[in-house]
Amino acid sequence: MGNEAYGDIRTLTPEEHWAHFNKSWVALKSYTYLGKTTPFLDKGVTEEGMPLRHDMRNSGGGIMAAPLCVLSPEPYWRDDECVPAPVTMTYDVLDPGHDVKRLLVQREVISFGRQMGFSRSRIVDADNPQRVIAISTGSGVSLGDVPPGFEPVDNPVNEAPDSPDLPPLRDVFGIVREGDSRLVIGKVTPMIASPHSALHQGPINIALEAAAMDELERVTGISAYQVQNYTVLLVKPGYAGPFVSTAKVVNPDGPVYGVEATMIDEGAGNRIIATASATFRRI
Repeated sequence: MGNEAYGDIRTLTPEEHWAHFNKSWVALKSYTYLGKTTPFLDKGVTEEGMPLRHDMRNSGGGIMAAPLCVLSPEPYWRDDECVPAPVTMTYDVLDPGHDVKRLLVQREVISFGRQMGFSRSRIVDADNPQRVIAISTGSGVSLGDVPPGFEPVDNPVNEAPDSPDLPPLRDVFGIVREGDSRLVIGKVTPMIASPHSALHQGPINIALEAAAMDELERVTGISAYQVQNYTVLLVKPGYAGPFVSTAKVVNPDGPVYGVEATMIDEGAGNRIIATASATFRRI
């Protein structure tokens, strides 16, 4: 299908590095469309936060997993510190947040070495930070060092008012259903690309969760589920496409439903690029 990203930041000279990052960061919709603000990277931003809109909720009004992955990517290894790539990310939903309007992240760095980083976070109600909505933890790798000279990016986020008429995130990010069991992202574009030109974790998780929830509905005939735990493994970078997500319900009789989802890069010999294991309860 071809990769239409702006290119791999690791191949550029130090003089070109930050101009490329600026261009890629503004084009990437994982954060801007969902309204996520990122301190240190976004100009004038002091809080790591995000609204909790209708398109980030399930049919019962509770929070979905993919928006948590966008809000609180792990590890907390910023692009001004290295060229980061997540490896593991785990989210436990403690409160579905039905009446919550905005979320904040409280970060804790566990350890950053030369190549590996580890962190954990609490995701809280911005209006009541003692109310913990979810906890997250994860690990990742540094793909390379970055040159000095970073300046925060003027990167305005989506401030459109919340509405039940917002389109599903899968539609916004170009995720298309094929048949009964396949969800497909055709190719990497700047809108869904990391600065090193691989498919970004945001659309990966939107597709994996959508595949899991679609399969739950197909198998059980019920669509009202709340995610409780969501663990994603980012196995390999996805460059070629199309990227195909499928899922399997491992215990269709419940009462807690386990789902395993997988994304492959068909253009790279069906290589697995990510997996998700999730548990859901019926609403």
